[in-house]
Amino acid sequence: MTKKMQKTKSLVSKIKKMKLAIFAHCAIDTISIDDSKYEQIGGSSCYCGITARQLKFDVDLFTKFGPDFPKQYLAENKINFINSESEKNTTKFLISINGSNRTLKLENECDPVDYSKIDADGHIVSPIFHEVSQDVFKKIKDDSNFLFVDPQGFLRQKDAQNNIFLQKTELDLSNVNAIKINPEEGECLVNGSHDEMMLSLQKKGVQYVLLTNKTDVSLLVKDKIYSITLPNKNIHDTTGIGDIFCSAFTCTMLKEKDFLWALSFAGGAAQAALDSKNIGLQKIPQKGTIQNNASYFYNLIKFRDL
Repeated sequence: MTKKMQKTKSLVSKIKKMKLAIFAHCAIDTISIDDSKYEQIGGSSCYCGITARQLKFDVDLFTKFGPDFPKQYLAENKINFINSESEKNTTKFLISINGSNRTLKLENECDPVDYSKIDADGHIVSPIFHEVSQDVFKKIKDDSNFLFVDPQGFLRQKDAQNNIFLQKTELDLSNVNAIKINPEEGECLVNGSHDEMMLSLQKKGVQYVLLTNKTDVSLLVKDKIYSITLPNKNIHDTTGIGDIFCSAFTCTMLKEKDFLWALSFAGGAAQAALDSKNIGLQKIPQKGTIQNNASYFYNLIKFRDL
């Protein structure tokens, strides 16, 4: 190969877009804040997917939605959706928000997500309610180069009135690279204090363990915990903030191979979304805003030994 050909190949590899595969349901959410109600399309698939597109990733979405879902929204954002259309209506939640707290009620459940092997740089599994079966989850783990898991939808159950609650659940986390939990989710997977929960998840094989506790964000890597604190401002709509966080972390890890930058970008994306005061998917921030916030957080990271 000539030097000119080598240079051209190098340039092509630099500009080649990376691809993220996302396994999660789309949703139609009715968000209730104070005395106002907003019907919005959402689901972790949309929040993760649009955030990844802002960060210049190609996105293949493995989801299910019904004839009531505006699939043109995904097409307009250049998100590929594969075998996603269902005769059942889209999964629907009624979400009531009070500050940083929220309650969920399941109003409709769509078909489970299908699996097909995909050549992607990384995968996100972030179910919202039981749409990813254990069999599909195992196949994703076997095929993924880098897998980020938000376990919320594995842990959720519904009562007789369709109110959502979390239940202690056995989840095989082998071949999972990163996980994000909040304290309530952590208690459903493992036991102990916040530090002990993170260590227990690490012992299950997870390399990067993220714990989000309202404005406090912690990341366990090897024997150190790195932490940032999001500025404590008035919080409006928190729907999708965790998904924006997960997608920003995953995309940055895949591109930069640097967990401190990934933590900074994740925090920066979440903060930018909160600062926007927007509802639903409108809160997903632009890449430039995420980068500016990330630089700010990078210089404020604290760490301690475990």
